[in-house]
Amino acid sequence: MFNWFRRKKENNPVTPEVVETPSIVEEEKIEEVTDTASLEWAKAAFANIQKQKQVSPTLEVITESATATPEDDTKTQTPVTESEMVTQEISDTENIPAWLQKSDRLDILKETAIEPEQELDEDFLWSAQVLANQGRLPDDVSEDEFIWLKKLRQGLGKTRRNLINQLKSVVGQGPLNQEAVMEIEAMLLSADVGIQATDHIINTLQNKLKEEALPPEEAIAYLKEILQSVLDEPLKKLTKTEFEPEEGKLNIWLLTGVNGAGKTTTIGKLAHLAQTSGYKCVIAAADTFRAAAVEQVKVWGERTNTPVISNQGQNTDPAAVVFDGINAAIAREANLLLIDTAGRLQNKKNLMEELAKIRRIIDKKAVNAHIESLLVLDATLGQNGLKQAQVFSEAAGLTGVVLTKLDGTAKGGVALAVSQQLNLPIRFIGAGEGIEDLRPFSSYEFVEALLSA
Repeated sequence: MFNWFRRKKENNPVTPEVVETPSIVEEEKIEEVTDTASLEWAKAAFANIQKQKQVSPTLEVITESATATPEDDTKTQTPVTESEMVTQEISDTENIPAWLQKSDRLDILKETAIEPEQELDEDFLWSAQVLANQGRLPDDVSEDEFIWLKKLRQGLGKTRRNLINQLKSVVGQGPLNQEAVMEIEAMLLSADVGIQATDHIINTLQNKLKEEALPPEEAIAYLKEILQSVLDEPLKKLTKTEFEPEEGKLNIWLLTGVNGAGKTTTIGKLAHLAQTSGYKCVIAAADTFRAAAVEQVKVWGERTNTPVISNQGQNTDPAAVVFDGINAAIAREANLLLIDTAGRLQNKKNLMEELAKIRRIIDKKAVNAHIESLLVLDATLGQNGLKQAQVFSEAAGLTGVVLTKLDGTAKGGVALAVSQQLNLPIRFIGAGEGIEDLRPFSSYEFVEALLSA
């Protein structure tokens, strides 16, 4: 079982050793060796994934044979002559249309095994490079990680295309002049990076380029470092940077956000992520005032095989649902309780009172619980979503952000604005509508997907 929460502990980018500047010939050799090593790593990882896949069909065959009925066994053991078998095959073939008949070419293709290189497309090779740079080993990665990195890179495609091509034409020509500064500023603002984060990025980059002239590739590499430092800044105030359900106690995650941001969907995806990572999970449907909210949560509970605690009455007290949810989580010895809270901004006072009441219930019923308050933020809203986040930050005592709907938007830079302006760590990001399309956030992987050529 692959634990997505534990995976983050290995996300430490490998810092290349500092060596003397080689000659042009030596530099070309080093680059060839690096590319070769990267390709070999990718081949080894691909081979390991193929081995993992071979286990499943074997288990299916064993299961089928084990569940066969005595009647089936009798039928199987009935002797059949060779002539009868040939006659039956001919008869079956005559009754099947030609375009549905089995071809021997399929067996031939299977026998001529496809070389791994043909499967190593651009996305796979890029994902392999990202994983290898984080110190991962080829036999210690899963297919899910490659699938996710591919989705992340594709999801940030619009933002990346708007940034990388223009950046290459601007940076790498020595200190930035006023025109270049304005171009980079426009690029970052169009990606909804935000004014504060944009000013910080430009000033830091300009100071570096004043010290030394960097070629475009090195300038962009330095820009990546700046972006990653912005995203990691909120973590400096925390004693524990990893984000995972703590062992030996009940973990309670309150999820809040405006209606339409994907809060209910996010809860379902988090439940799936927790279950597949080995944690027992319970959902409390405490958004009792929004029409159909409870029903939507129940649907996700069925899809993820997660118990959903709710109250059948309309406009019931959300705190009462939370109370029942805590009791249910304790009784089931669950590791994680996900609470769906209200998403109304019309009356900030009522929202604050409701959330405060929920926190009092939690403090009373689950004294030793580890509590997190996560804001679900729609990335497509950009700066408008950030303003909503500021209201919830005051009302809900937020400890982190879940950034959704990154796929199909050119405003992926809002992640930097969240870190810079709200000073909140991004805990999860969503890059698709599927149940597997929400994963723990990695600043390194995000920046690589954002600025990879």
